[in-house]
Parts: sequence; C-alpha cells; structure tokens
Amino acid sequence: MAEFIIREMQESDIPAIMEIERSSFTTPWSEISFLNEICKKYGISKVSVFDGKLIGYSCVNYVLHESHILNLAVHQDFRKRGVGTILMNEMIRELKMKGCVFMYLEVRVSNTGAQAFYERFGFTAESRRKKYYAHPDEDALLMMGRI
Repeated sequence: MAEFIIREMQESDIPAIMEIERSSFTTPWSEISFLNEICKKYGISKVSVFDGKLIGYSCVNYVLHESHILNLAVHQDFRKRGVGTILMNEMIRELKMKGCVFMYLEVRVSNTGAQAFYERFGFTAESRRKKYYAHPDEDALLMMGRI
C-alpha cells in the first residue's frame, strides 16, 4: 500500500522540488532560494511525499503573529487530489503553535484557481501590487487570511 507523508524539507529534496518548481512557475525560484528557506530560523518548509516520490512542497516565513506564504506547489500529476490542502493545513497547524494569527501571500491576478484555493481557507484579497510578477508582467493580489 502506498504511503503519504508530510515532512521537513531537506537539501536532498531540492532536485525533485526544482522539477515541480520549473513546471509550475514562469519565474521559478533557484536552488539557493530553497536552501535558504531550509536554513531559516523563522521559516517552515515542508514536502509531501507519496510512495517515496516528492509530489509537493511549501515554504512560509513568520514573525511574531504574522506569516507569509512564499511558495506552494504540487506536481501536476497530483493536483486536485488534496495535496495542497494537506500542506496548507500542516502550515496552519504549525503557525498556530508559534502564535501566528495572520497569513499573507501574493498570487497572480490571472491565477483564479489558486485564488479560489486560498479563499477556501478564508483568505481575501486586500490589495493589488502593480507589476509584481515578470514573464509575463502581471499584477499580484495580496491576500490575507486569519488563522
């Protein structure tokens, strides 16, 4: 029987993460960016693994009662199967234990699927950041959720 787990991100995960990152975003993070997240004192970086294969990841930073979702992606073959929801629930659980009350994130204005995903967790659009993204140039919605 296949096993599904959520665990801390490790340096050895980065090649698999980069495959998902490059296929998910037009301006992917670098390997160094993920290494930095693994080492952050006030960061939480998780991966989801199914049957030994890395299928998703998330990175969030926090300070005092606020947190910021920096990156969350799921392998295209495993989308819409609850993997993102499990990662979000794990981040929320850990952030609550650290005393966080608010979560923030940016999302492309055209990415209505991601917006709907975050809205299911109670996020709302608070403002618009002009030309936040490149390749293609696009505004971002700043979304906020209370946890």
